[in-house]
Amino acid sequence: MNRIIFSIAIIFCFNAVNAQQKIAWTFTTKKLADSQYEVRMTATPPIGWHIYSQFTPGGGPIPTSFSFNKNALIALVGKVVEKGKLTKYYDKNFKVDVMYFEGKADFVQIIKVKGKLKTNLSGEIESMICNDRTCMPPVTQKFNVLLN
Repeated sequence: MNRIIFSIAIIFCFNAVNAQQKIAWTFTTKKLADSQYEVRMTATPPIGWHIYSQFTPGGGPIPTSFSFNKNALIALVGKVVEKGKLTKYYDKNFKVDVMYFEGKADFVQIIKVKGKLKTNLSGEIESMICNDRTCMPPVTQKFNVLLN
């Protein structure tokens, strides 16, 4: 009996860790004008899991956040804009209104490039995913997107 319980616990832990590893980030760029680009950062969590909005209040789960490395050839235009199916509800565990995306979420940053040189946008994303039973610890992922 103890072996069965131990085996189930190992499978549960493996699946939970595996779910965190399966969150997929994709990055696409679209030229909007001569020196302006849209950088789309798309998060696709595993089925049944969700990723939190940048605007989930303090005291709740870790909101998704973006930090961009300094690059003299680019300027950020505005802040990262969210797109996707946003859900807001009062979470009795955290005692705050949490906001998360069902399925994939797009995070869009507009970039202005100085000059005609090819350059890149790089930085880090911190994010956290949960399902209806558990949350995974937040993870940080580096990214690097070529703008040309």
